[in-house]
Amino acid sequence: MTNKVSRRVFGAGVLATGLVGKTTIARAQGAPRKGGTLVATWGGGEPQACYVPAGGGSSPTFSSSKLFERLAKRNMDGTFEGVLAESWKPSADYKSYTVKIRKGVKFHDGKDMTVDDVVFSVSEIWKKYAAASALTDFVGIEAPDAETVVFKYNNPTPEFFFASTMCGIVAYVVPKHIYAGSDPVTNPANNAPIATGPWKFKEWVRGSHFEYVKNENYWNKDVPHLDRLIIRYVRDPAGRAAAMEAGDIHIGVFNPIAPPDIKRLTATGKFVATPKGYEEAVWSATLECNMRNPIFAKREVRQAMFHAVNRDFIAKTVFYGYARPGTSPIYSPNKEFFTADTFRTNFDPKKAAALLDGAGFPKKADGKRFTLNLLAAGWFPENGKIGAYVKQALEDVGVGINLTVPDRPTSIKRIYTDYDFDLAISNQANPSEPVPSTTQYFTTDGILKGVPFRNASGYSNPDVDALVAKIKVETDPAKRKALVVDFQKIITQEAPLLPLVELESITVASTRVQNHSNDPNFLAASWGDLWLAS
Repeated sequence: MTNKVSRRVFGAGVLATGLVGKTTIARAQGAPRKGGTLVATWGGGEPQACYVPAGGGSSPTFSSSKLFERLAKRNMDGTFEGVLAESWKPSADYKSYTVKIRKGVKFHDGKDMTVDDVVFSVSEIWKKYAAASALTDFVGIEAPDAETVVFKYNNPTPEFFFASTMCGIVAYVVPKHIYAGSDPVTNPANNAPIATGPWKFKEWVRGSHFEYVKNENYWNKDVPHLDRLIIRYVRDPAGRAAAMEAGDIHIGVFNPIAPPDIKRLTATGKFVATPKGYEEAVWSATLECNMRNPIFAKREVRQAMFHAVNRDFIAKTVFYGYARPGTSPIYSPNKEFFTADTFRTNFDPKKAAALLDGAGFPKKADGKRFTLNLLAAGWFPENGKIGAYVKQALEDVGVGINLTVPDRPTSIKRIYTDYDFDLAISNQANPSEPVPSTTQYFTTDGILKGVPFRNASGYSNPDVDALVAKIKVETDPAKRKALVVDFQKIITQEAPLLPLVELESITVASTRVQNHSNDPNFLAASWGDLWLAS
């Protein structure tokens, strides 16, 4: 192999109503204009840290990805391209990959990035935090010379899987001299990172913004075009819309403003809106069953939870029709692996009631079968709205519901550390490669107490573990896809966690902003190539 190989959604509905469908991204003529300050925002809140080694969700990914770099990235056409890696190739048995590392790269503190930093990052950060589920077959990494590292695996490793691992959402190369000998999770550098990217950290004004400045020593001398990048946090969509209209914010990713404001701003001719740039970050709103509660021991009870819920109603009312019902843990835009041929838990309250009766939970004198604690993660307001509807839908079939909508830190702690829920409404963003981004929610090795956005349900099935193990090592693309199809069929029937709706995200930008939405996970791109027209 050589170098080339929303969440809250307004998307589908925005397209359908003409807010975005015919909008083109304005491009100025001529060479990129140098200088200026770009102010950006996103449709969520401030992160818990600028960089979270284990991921931590989209908010720290947005802030950290402008500073740190990965070995590779995926392009809009589906090919892979080296970033800090110049090239890579597998061995004949696919049990090792030789990677040539880019020369002349410096960290923001002036120290050289070397193969030692790559080896440290992979073995101490990726293996333990950022990509633990992806590296279960990983034996180790060595540097035979100053320009080469070799990844070694116990079993054959598919090329698509390996390249996707190098593109992992937080599969960054971090400075060994900053992180060695420390706890990476609590290292103070996480809030003032030193990295290799086109932007250097200047300050974090908590409750307000991050400020980054141009990396004058960046290895790619063509970028960044801008002098400064500011990521500003505004609590509500109306406030973001007002700031954009006033010219205080130039671009917002991940559905930053409400659909009526998208229509109003784009109608002025001063703004554009596009669903491009989320091809590798399709979001969903999910419902998760905590398997630690013995009520969920029978899969019929879990299936009943989903049969009671009208996904189409959620798409049309909570998201204004700007979402589509979810059917599989692999999302429908995934051209490599999605199948529509899965077990369906379509809206059918009578079937939900019958399943609960058959599982030994008839209605009692008070009309209730049992009572569950439903947690709707409060990082997106739509989750609370979904929670209110799910409460009503489940009560309609005799399930009592205590609903809470905690803030982001509390939600993360209760779902992923304390497991303090019976049902949880949360969110996922999954790329095309299902291992581990999707599978880690369902495998035993994905149960990592205290690590956000992993297997919080506690679902553990040896058959699923074995199937995912086969997916990891199958190097024939057609055979591998067939295994992923089998995975989808099992999970949709087992129903420990399923998407309620798939979301299509929207970026809104001033027409001055050039070259945006040019990456299949634009939120997590470096943004060194963006510029402002005069």
